[in-house]
Amino acid sequence: MNAPAKTDEFASAVPAGVFAEKVLSVTHYTDRLFRFTMTRPQGFRFRSGEFAMIGLMVDGKPLYRAYSIASPAWADELEFFSIKVPDGPLTSHLQNIKPGDEVLMRKKPTGTLVLDALTPGRRLYMFSTGTGVAPFASLIRDPETYEKFEEVILTHTTRDVAELKYGFDLVEEIRNDEILSEVVGDKLRHYATVTREEFPFKGRITDLIENGKLFSDLGVPSLDPAIDRGMICGSSAMLKDTKSLLEKAGLNEGANNKPAEFVIERAFVG
Repeated sequence: MNAPAKTDEFASAVPAGVFAEKVLSVTHYTDRLFRFTMTRPQGFRFRSGEFAMIGLMVDGKPLYRAYSIASPAWADELEFFSIKVPDGPLTSHLQNIKPGDEVLMRKKPTGTLVLDALTPGRRLYMFSTGTGVAPFASLIRDPETYEKFEEVILTHTTRDVAELKYGFDLVEEIRNDEILSEVVGDKLRHYATVTREEFPFKGRITDLIENGKLFSDLGVPSLDPAIDRGMICGSSAMLKDTKSLLEKAGLNEGANNKPAEFVIERAFVG
């Protein structure tokens, strides 16, 4: 049973020390993916690329999952990009939210997909599959990303072409934004691939790294630890395989307390 959404009953049920924020918009991309925005609590601070624990009251109890914040740190609203899991303890309810409903959010954001966890470099790769593009939706709209890197390459791999639309919408949004488009210029490159349908670029990103097609398609050299940095977000298998390929190329994994050449986000949604 889903939480009471717009009632006094919901307000009285909100746990202490937790934000209850109003849903502003919901966009359903496919029967598996949706995007929503909600109000940003006054005083809530986060670094682009971090995640927050968001949730609903389910059967009278708060239920939370980790969600990357897809909006940049400067934005007035908070944006999230979610998968729909039919029997998912949270997403089976969350996918039914509408504008005006309320969503819970714990007060402390965290995460490793932040610029501070990387050592200085020239080219930044953001490797994502599925909803793993969400933290990069935040970072590609943050001017600091382009202050620190000369070239930013967002790779997004999904099963079907329709699941790529969110990524294309993001790039279009940047191009149409008067301020962002000037900051980003031609520094952002978007490399979208699918695994199950015909498309100009096809295949798992790990295969495309390994066989070199990613680099030949982009017209850039293979991974070089002296100039290249990486961020990885996706399925557990994709994280493991991409990490292995980056390490094979000489890049080392970093963390907030020990910056290095690449970072991984291991938080999942269900």
